[in-house]
Amino acid sequence: MIEINNVLAAQSRLKGLIHRTPLIGSGYLSDRCGAEVFLKLESFQKTGSFKVRGALNKLASLTTEEKQAGVISLSAGNHAQSLAYAASLSGINSTLVMPSNAIEAKIKATEGYGGRVHLTSGNLLNETLAIQEEIGGTLIHPFDDIEIIAGAGTIASEILEDMPDVNMIIVGVGGGGLVSGIGAFAKLTNPAIQIIGVEPEGAAGMSVSVCRGHPIQLTEINTIADGLAAPFAGIHTLAHVKEYVDRMITVSDDSIIQALFTVMERAKILAEPAAAASVAGLLSNQIRIGSGFRVVCVISGGNIGAVDLGRLLAHRS
Repeated sequence: MIEINNVLAAQSRLKGLIHRTPLIGSGYLSDRCGAEVFLKLESFQKTGSFKVRGALNKLASLTTEEKQAGVISLSAGNHAQSLAYAASLSGINSTLVMPSNAIEAKIKATEGYGGRVHLTSGNLLNETLAIQEEIGGTLIHPFDDIEIIAGAGTIASEILEDMPDVNMIIVGVGGGGLVSGIGAFAKLTNPAIQIIGVEPEGAAGMSVSVCRGHPIQLTEINTIADGLAAPFAGIHTLAHVKEYVDRMITVSDDSIIQALFTVMERAKILAEPAAAASVAGLLSNQIRIGSGFRVVCVISGGNIGAVDLGRLLAHRS
């Protein structure tokens, strides 16, 4: 389990390497919810998502030998881009195993940052381990790692610096690294802050894992939110969610798409589906929001291309 000092150490390592992303208010969402609603815009982060925080923090913890071996990981896109970018800054070779149906813009961006991309239609983890056995490399877990979680926790540190009296933080959940880091730092700083995790109905691995008391692996995933389509929960992330997350809820793909266009049309912010899940949760009527609450929705990334946006628009129509 991470402590406040883990996050503060990560914040020190990341200084000058990442953007301090803005926290903006939304009058439209505030009026709809009867509370003060703010958006934490990790879509403006380097590589287009929060993932670079954890990637940079993790690489900083590697030994010289581990760096020389290169790094290897698995990802639907955002972690791949961030790890490739972080590795390139330090002259480290990176290999990223991605699903064959990954968003083309994310594949090209990963390659553009210097990552060697291997596409597969099989099991991502099994394929990654097979490639690691063949070529070597230090395995970097995309979410179930203390340094990755601590890097994500720096978002909560920024939120609390900008808004010490925040009442609730809503976070999209895939493997759980983001909500674990944010939840731990926020709750250890102020236990009264409510942390809400939001999953797609078609990829609710964390919710099921919480109910069963151990990490489970999904046999089927069906969601438009590729960034939340983790096939399994992690040991570390499940422990953090059980300790620091007040409630897990699920939302439909239709509600995620509607939230994405609401954010785009009303706040003029381009978010990818995974990032819009937090707003979908806010608008789902599943969360009790007190009058006068100050609520932050984490917009975790904005890596979406014109073609993908067009598909979502067609789906919405």
